[in-house]
Amino acid sequence: MLPKVSILIPCYNADHWINQAIQSALDQTYPHKEVIVVDDGSSDRSLEIIKSFGDRILWETGENWGGNAARNRLLELSTGEWLQYLDADDYLLPEKIEQQVKYLAQVPNADIIYSPTIYEYWQKDNSRREVLPIPEPHDPWILLARWFLPQTGSPLWRKQALLEVGGWKPDQPCCQEHELYLRLLIAGKRFEYCFHAGAVYRQWSESTLCKKDKSKTQEQRLLIKDRLEEHLKKQGLLTAERQHSINQARFECARMIWSSNRGWAKQLAAKIQSTERHFIPSEAAAPKSYQIIYRLFGFAAAEQIAQLKRSLVY
Repeated sequence: MLPKVSILIPCYNADHWINQAIQSALDQTYPHKEVIVVDDGSSDRSLEIIKSFGDRILWETGENWGGNAARNRLLELSTGEWLQYLDADDYLLPEKIEQQVKYLAQVPNADIIYSPTIYEYWQKDNSRREVLPIPEPHDPWILLARWFLPQTGSPLWRKQALLEVGGWKPDQPCCQEHELYLRLLIAGKRFEYCFHAGAVYRQWSESTLCKKDKSKTQEQRLLIKDRLEEHLKKQGLLTAERQHSINQARFECARMIWSSNRGWAKQLAAKIQSTERHFIPSEAAAPKSYQIIYRLFGFAAAEQIAQLKRSLVY
């Protein structure tokens, strides 16, 4: 028998988007579903739009307690074995849930079915979409360290798995799904990759916390990487490949931090060298010329030269 899926939509002041989010949930080709919306104290027309769907959805409204509190309330209200979270400014393609449930038949012991996300870069007059692939190896520890696990709407979540780790952390200021991913992995929950991309994540605002307070976002990202590393080390699971992935992620953070806080960036570089003596950065974050300078003279010199090059170009 096919499982029931609860499509859970937290909403706060999203009257421009909420109609499309709810309609995309109702339009899912997968038949065994319910759609539940929690209005988190909106002051715009969101609640009016939610009510307009009538008895096709379940809904609730209350005070503004924040995104994770709303997600936890949705978790309480849900009756499905599996959960599909959907932020109010995002939407789903019609076959999203059906494709992931089909794959679930091949991996019945999975707790999280995760897939690539479709990013929609939205502007008033036009928008473009691209699928962000999730690179191999599909080791969830490496994917979390590198920030490649997808945003909230991409996975299917087994309800029991979320209940067993305590749900969403109410006071987590940002990186909310990543903090939850970490607790799920530490609890031994099973992650399975499905190639079908069906969740659309709309990039439209610079006013979210992760966009406004980039230093807070970097701080939370690094805390999650530190906890991940500490757990793997304690469990004897910190392979060389996982350590390198953690350090590559730290390096990428250090590069972003350098222009605003050189002391913090240098501390990160020192931490990398203390855990992986012969670390050399790679990929797009470190072109070949940068790698050579890094190998010969270290992180600070590589950054200073890179900054000089940028100033000559611009």
